Amino acid sequence: MSAVSDRLPTFPWDKLEPYKKTAAAHPDGIVDLSVGTPVDPVPELIQKALVDAADSPGYPTVWGTPALRDAITGWVEHRLGARDVTHRHVLPIVGSKELVAWLPTQLGLGPGDKVAFPHLAYPTYEVGARLARAQYETYALTPGADAPDPTELDPAGLKLLWLNSPSNPTGQVLSKADLTRIVAWAREHGVLVVSDECYLELGWEAAPVSVLHPDVNGGSYDGLVAVHSLSKRSNLAGYRAAFLAGDPAVLGPLLEIRKHGGMMTSAPTQAAVVAALGDDEHVRVQRERYAARRTVLREALLGHGFRIEHSEASLYLWATRDESCWTTVAHLADRGVLVAPGDFYGPAGARFVRVALTATDERVQAAVARLTT
Repeated sequence: MSAVSDRLPTFPWDKLEPYKKTAAAHPDGIVDLSVGTPVDPVPELIQKALVDAADSPGYPTVWGTPALRDAITGWVEHRLGARDVTHRHVLPIVGSKELVAWLPTQLGLGPGDKVAFPHLAYPTYEVGARLARAQYETYALTPGADAPDPTELDPAGLKLLWLNSPSNPTGQVLSKADLTRIVAWAREHGVLVVSDECYLELGWEAAPVSVLHPDVNGGSYDGLVAVHSLSKRSNLAGYRAAFLAGDPAVLGPLLEIRKHGGMMTSAPTQAAVVAALGDDEHVRVQRERYAARRTVLREALLGHGFRIEHSEASLYLWATRDESCWTTVAHLADRGVLVAPGDFYGPAGARFVRVALTATDERVQAAVARLTT
């Protein structure tokens, strides 16, 4: 066990437990805005597809049914603007977190190889590098940040460059020009780009663009893979439904590895994904819910003395009172509101907190009331 603990960082959420207890002691109960887990119902048409496929006694395939691959390729072309996408360009995965954690290992990376990811980022990018025993470094896209631009990284030994737009935790969106510049640099140096685009359908003040868009990649998917999830857009976090799209030269070997590892999405979940990707209306309805919650939370935080940076997309507000993030966490916990400290996502977040939009309308209104009285 010690060997495992030496390879992994301390699980950050354990540090939040005392503040969670404080918030839970509020007379009107806790408002938990710390975790981005959906709370709204799974749309009925998706539930029905799952139930209709419940009698699935045989093993599913890792690559998924032809109907699933058709649904993914159709959505990638319809929603992302990609062209000429075939079944060879897509691969279902068992939720996006397992892919992020195990991709460096599945790519065969190890000591001497480098993985790069944003200096404010989902912690699992670092975990994936550590599990593979690869080196890792961070980069920034914000001018003046204490980290290089991705195109300023030393390409020696760099095998995997993670992008995340819209960002978790900051909600920052990379422009089409930025994406084009980064993709060109990575191709010049033989670096695989994997773009985590799980929040792409939740743009508020910006229109997120995929690396699969021809304006970014010049019509070629060489060296590019995009990661997409149905957890946020369709409230399917409990279904573990996600997929990859991009370079067949990358996805083909991954498919073989994942066959050996038994990394297969359940047959009922595959049917549910087909239904979800074929319907835009439930996405529109969910977006409206999040937009309304974002508006009132943003106004309440600003009125309470916070400054909000980026946050032009995704399910979070990246907020600061220009003090230690833990001081802010304690301040809000005393009011029964739990948020995530920014240093969970890297040292650059030490004076910020991440405020999630994933609470019921009633709980969001409770938070607003506590912030404005």
